[in-house]
Amino acid sequence: MNARLDLMAGPVAAKTMKHLIAAGKALADSSLPFATQELVKLRASQINGCAGCIDMHTKDAAAAGETAVRLHLVAAWREATVFTDAERAALELTEQGTRIADAAGGVTDEAWANAAKHYDEEQLAALVCTIAVINAFNRGNVIIQQPAGNYQPGQYA
Repeated sequence: MNARLDLMAGPVAAKTMKHLIAAGKALADSSLPFATQELVKLRASQINGCAGCIDMHTKDAAAAGETAVRLHLVAAWREATVFTDAERAALELTEQGTRIADAAGGVTDEAWANAAKHYDEEQLAALVCTIAVINAFNRGNVIIQQPAGNYQPGQYA
């Protein structure tokens, strides 16, 4: 299977993608815990059906020491006992921020307040930006049908 389009081949798309990649690298250096960042990226990618990002973030998280149990349970995090309250708040914000069209009001005040109990303002900003950036990557990959399965951990670091 091949992607419909190579987003790095044309000047406009390549420039745009390089900015998204740079945004992702800036977020990696934020004070938002790495595990939380990867769980958020994985959950948004699951919702959006982005195989490329699911492949990447599952493997990067595992390479960084994330357990298989937690990775397997991200899709059913509400019923899982392996996530902290802070991670659960981040996952809820991720779901609501990813499914904006499904909820007339967008992100609820309750979800925001719960996240704000666990993260300081800088971490909240990083969380919001992580959700936005992964959703942008997901949408691009889904549109071009980016194939998945061959990613090596740290490949784009």
